[in-house]
Amino acid sequence: MWSSLVALRRLQRIAVAPLNITGGLTGSVHREMSTMKRVYVTRQIPPDGLKILRESGQVQFELWNSDDDTVPRKELLQKVKGVDGLLCMLTEKIDAELLDAAGPNLKVLSTMSVGFDHLNLEELKKRGIRVGYTPEVLTDSVAELTVALLLTTSRRLVEATHEAKTGGWGTWRTLWLCGHELANSTVGILGLGRIGVAIAERLAPFKVKKFIYTDVEPRPELASSINAEYVSFDELAKQSDFLAVCCALTPETKEICNKDLFSKMKSNAIFINTSRGGVVNQEDLYEALSTGQIAGAGLDVTVPEPLPTDHPLFTLKNCVILPHVASASYSTRNAMSSMAANNLLLGLKGKPMIKELKL
Repeated sequence: MWSSLVALRRLQRIAVAPLNITGGLTGSVHREMSTMKRVYVTRQIPPDGLKILRESGQVQFELWNSDDDTVPRKELLQKVKGVDGLLCMLTEKIDAELLDAAGPNLKVLSTMSVGFDHLNLEELKKRGIRVGYTPEVLTDSVAELTVALLLTTSRRLVEATHEAKTGGWGTWRTLWLCGHELANSTVGILGLGRIGVAIAERLAPFKVKKFIYTDVEPRPELASSINAEYVSFDELAKQSDFLAVCCALTPETKEICNKDLFSKMKSNAIFINTSRGGVVNQEDLYEALSTGQIAGAGLDVTVPEPLPTDHPLFTLKNCVILPHVASASYSTRNAMSSMAANNLLLGLKGKPMIKELKL
């Protein structure tokens, strides 16, 4: 028992030894460290994932020890030199320049995100680099936030809070701060996947009359679970009282939500986007909101991020903008960091990852 505890402590000392320690360690520890894979982590990730890396006894890692700022590009290019693995966030652009800087040792990349539009997949495939990502674990968190944003936008809660704080709350008025309710409405989903289904499941108790969706093709298995009807893109725009965007950002979906879509929507429609900012043409959205073409919009994602504070969308009372916080719950972010860490470790062992992109 005593010997096993000593061995465990020794492994833990090795796992947490930083890359720049060169003196004071025994020769055997140096030899063991020399066989360990070198990893760079681009952010101070939540504690569950960090614990997995530290206690693995498999890697020696260095990280950008901040959660407030992204690692400067110049420093990132320096830090990745010669690493075997890289754990990154969606804020890091993984392109040919970075992969060249890393060199041929880099065999595994793990991104703590469900989206992967920050990755140059062609370059990663060409170099034989395996890629792990973190889908599914954030489904509940994103669905909850989407519903919260939809209700906040449709019931004008930000406006109401402002009025209460600034003295606008006067005598009772018949139509003051009236919004749109979900009961007897049609909810449209653009891109029906796990998150779209989870959103519909949470909205159903609000007495929604009908769920409709569009995708690259019908998704009968998923749709049957929420009794959703497949419709064309145009019909989705025309019929939806609430339209939730849940599709991935691809070349085909880039700015798919534009003036053509908004011009077909109802004047009382509420538009919600918690997927990726790039699927929306923001100039067209501003025009639709400012002219009353649609009633309101709630955005958790924009282009760029952060959105400049002088952006025209911030001037509109009928546009609620959040700073990309759909997955921001303690349990979800810890689950994401755990999966990202395990994907990295499994990849470095040459084993199947929990979730791996097939390049």
